[in-house]
Amino acid sequence: MQTNVEAQTAENGVTTLPELDRCVVMAVVNVTPDSFSDGGLFFETKAAIAHGMGLLRAGADIIDVGGESTRPGAGRVPADEELRRVLPVVSELSAAGASVSIDTTRACVAEAAVDAGARIVNDVSGGLADPLMPRFVAHADVPYILMHWRGPSTQMQRNAHYGDVVTEVAAELQQRLCAVVDAGVRADQIVLDPGLGFAKTAEHNWRLLAHLDVLKQLGRPLLIGASRKSFLGELLAGEGGAKTPTDERDAASAAVAALAAATGVWGVRAHTVPLTLDAVRVAAALRAAA
Repeated sequence: MQTNVEAQTAENGVTTLPELDRCVVMAVVNVTPDSFSDGGLFFETKAAIAHGMGLLRAGADIIDVGGESTRPGAGRVPADEELRRVLPVVSELSAAGASVSIDTTRACVAEAAVDAGARIVNDVSGGLADPLMPRFVAHADVPYILMHWRGPSTQMQRNAHYGDVVTEVAAELQQRLCAVVDAGVRADQIVLDPGLGFAKTAEHNWRLLAHLDVLKQLGRPLLIGASRKSFLGELLAGEGGAKTPTDERDAASAAVAALAAATGVWGVRAHTVPLTLDAVRVAAALRAAA
């Protein structure tokens, strides 16, 4: 059934999220032993909380807490283990005043995290991994980040086949947007994420970044998650073609953040906050001068 999404859309905003005069910086806290970006540096609860507190002090607008790796090839963890990892971190950061998003594809984890203080649900599957997710988001009335997804991490790169990646990602995001609205989620709760690196090659990622204007025509704010991803490591590869290590991709990540922010995207995910804040402030100044 076709849904009139535009009729339910608030003016360039998302329910209950703060309106800033610049792009939102969403900082990442991976409570996993196998994160692609830090190799499990913040797997222990105390380390994750301390890291999150540091990101909050550095000026992060939102802190995105996840307990299950979504890097290519990663397997699933049981729901009770995911809950064990994220709930104390969400609770402590929320109590400290952070706006916390829970990065999960499970409705039960999202519900427990919201009960613990999370204000946003960030679902990389766009509601496809757990059909109960849209129903929970609608009931909880929280902002929902809906990402483009073509399957779980163990098979995502096998699905990286497109005739025209920009057109197809836009169409598939539109389908998911309509589906979750039909399930009861208001359009003004939704932020869209094109899912850079998820079932996409480096070429696909660059094409999407070069045509964010097409994705903006879907009528919802956009979140861009490029920070430290593999396609930046490929771009910066040294002699012999070895990818640049993840912690040496922060300048390139900030450059992408600035370029995306200059197009008017709602937010960017980041592993390092000060560089990214500087980048989006530069973009805001440029937009204001136009």
